[in-house]
Parts: sequence; structure tokens; C-alpha cells
Amino acid sequence: MHDITGSHWHEPKAGENAGFGKFQRKPMPYDTFMESEGVPVYRGIGVRRVQDLPMQPWKRLGGRGSYIQLFGTEGLWGQYVVEVPGAGALNVERHLYEKICLVVEGRGSTEVWQEGQTKKHVFEWQKGSLFAIPLNAFHRIVNASSSPALILCGTSAPNVMNLLDNPNFIFNCPHIFSERFSGADDFFKPNDDVEPDPIRGLAMRRTNFIPDIVGTELPLDNRRSPGYRRVEPSMAGNRFYVWIGEHETGRYSKAHKHASAAVLVCVKGKGYTYTWPEALGTQPWKNGKADKVLCQEYEPVGLVSAAPMAGDWFHQHFGTSKDALRISAWHGPNNQRARKAGVPGEQLADYGAIDLNKGGSAIPYHQEDPAIRQQFEERLAREGVKSRMNPEFYERPPAEGEAVMGDVM
Repeated sequence: MHDITGSHWHEPKAGENAGFGKFQRKPMPYDTFMESEGVPVYRGIGVRRVQDLPMQPWKRLGGRGSYIQLFGTEGLWGQYVVEVPGAGALNVERHLYEKICLVVEGRGSTEVWQEGQTKKHVFEWQKGSLFAIPLNAFHRIVNASSSPALILCGTSAPNVMNLLDNPNFIFNCPHIFSERFSGADDFFKPNDDVEPDPIRGLAMRRTNFIPDIVGTELPLDNRRSPGYRRVEPSMAGNRFYVWIGEHETGRYSKAHKHASAAVLVCVKGKGYTYTWPEALGTQPWKNGKADKVLCQEYEPVGLVSAAPMAGDWFHQHFGTSKDALRISAWHGPNNQRARKAGVPGEQLADYGAIDLNKGGSAIPYHQEDPAIRQQFEERLAREGVKSRMNPEFYERPPAEGEAVMGDVM
């Protein structure tokens, strides 16, 4: 027997394990692709404003930009920000991955067409617009202003590239996905109709274009905080899952945990998110582990990875401005728990919206670390905002069958 040297492998000695024992993670094809593009790649748990990220000329796209790969999203979905030159346009694109676009700054239009089509579908956008590019459709983003426009994009490029590992095929496949984009004249016409989504019964809008997600009306939801509002757009037949939600001024979300993937995009107001490993428990400050809690500040348009690293981190979101905190959550394709692969017909619960004492993963206000409420109220006071976290929110609800003071026996 010999030691492991060079490229020749030998079996280990009795009582020893094969291999080095430790290894460095190799870059995946998507990591290599990002590095080859010549633009920065930002990694972290979040960013206060994407407008402040360093950007470099992007030859393939025809503008300046930066990739964004927040911790916990690696291999699950990709993100980037791109600047459209003033009175100019980005290069024509087509690709075998899904893409959603949020306009951070500027106004302009997008042209979309299928191979062989002579008519281009054109729609206009402004700051706050959200739209989806149909799978493998040609498209061009045009700036209508003399100032640069800024677009934040989410894609399923990592999923496709890490599987196929062939950029030429991904960007030049001639297949037309007519089931995703039939060429209907009203494809990019906004649709405000609300219906229950077929999986969880939450508020959903079937639309490929929302002119203004900052001001669009949101139905009452109540799952994350009292008065919380939320809607999920179903866009372009995508597997890429996204929703828009809003916490009332002076209120904050319950902490909850789930697998990695979700990135929150702040679109109105400002605030911060706490996130910590579930191993720290439900009261990390009280247990002397506050130094291991991560905090990300944000304002429009800032980002935070809700459950970074290996996932199943508790995370909690707080709005601190006089405006309500409006956020959009991007999960990528097939990552949201209700949309993950599993046994068809398996019964699942709305885990993250159910309190821990009821079998879910949300920490009820009466069980959370007291430091959370104290710090929130201190932050509001500095901003001149009144807390609307009513005392009764922190009262423990009676257990099943438990008598409540004042009940007639």
C-alpha cells in the first residue's frame, strides 16, 4: 500500500478512510460562467441598496452591471443588476432560463418576440414595474430617458447551466416554447383580478406585467403580522416563484424558519432583518448568543437572504419608516416549500405561517426574545414613528380547553 500521491489512487490501510478528509468546494459551471463575464460578483447575506453595488461594462448585455449571489441561493437561482445606457438599449437576448425583471430606476420599453415572428410585442415600464420574459423568447430592453435605467433581474440560469454546462446551447437553442408564450396580443396587458392560488389558496394574480409594485393594491393576508397584505403574481408560466407583501407601519413580522432560497427585495419603506441559525433557539439574546445573530439593513431597493447558509434559519423583518414596509420575495424555481418535489398528493401544512406551538415554524410574539420588541421600539423612536404592536399581540392565547379569566363557568 502507498500514500495518496499524484494522480494514482490506492486503497486505504485497514482502519483508515479513503480520501483527503477535507476538501475545497469546486466552482459550479454557473460560478465559472459568472467569473468569465468580466463583471463583479457580489456575495453576502444582503445589500442595503443594489444601486450602490460596483458595476462594470458587460459586453454580452451591452450595459454595465454586477452579478448578485446571496448566501443560501447558490445553485438555486441567480440574480443580477444591469444598467441600461441613457437613450440606449441592451443587446438582444434569448436564453433557456426564466427571467423576471424589476425596474429600480428609469423608464423605457421592452420588445419581445419569438423566432419567425415579424410582430414584436412592446410594453412600456417605469420605476417599480415588474415583468417576466417568456422562456427562450427574444427580447430587448430599451431606455426611453437620457439618464441610465437600472433593472434588477432574477433568473433560473444556475439551474440550467449547472445541468447542461453548455452556454452556446443555452443562448442559441431554436426551440419555441409556445405553451409559455403563444404571441397573444394581451400577453403583457396588466391583470388585476385576484383568485386563490391552486396550491395554498392564497391571493394570486395571473399577470405577466405589473406596472407599479410599489403602489399596487394588496389583499389582506394576516399570516406574517396583524394587517399584513400579500399577493403572488403567476407570471409567464414560470416555475420562478415570487410574491409581494406589506407590513403595516409600526408593526413587524413574526420570526419563522424554512429552507434557503428566499430573497426579500425592499420596494417601499426601510427596515432591517434579523436572521440566526435555529440551533441558537428562539431567544438568542436572552441566552447570551446575540453576537451570532446577523442583521441586514435595507431601503429601496435593498436585498436580504431570509435563510442564508445551510437554511432553516429563523428570520424576522422590521419596518422602521413612516411608510409601510413593502417587500417582494423571490424564491427562484421550485424552491418554495409548497412547490418542491415530493410524493404527489402528500398532505402539507402552511409551515412558516403556523406557530411553533401548533406544529409550525413561526415564533409567536409571546414566545419571542424580549430584546426584539425593545430594539424595535427604540428604532421607531429614533425615526419618530409610533409602535402599533398592541399589548394584546404579546399575550399568550389560551390552550385548548383552558379557562380564560371572565369566562362564565
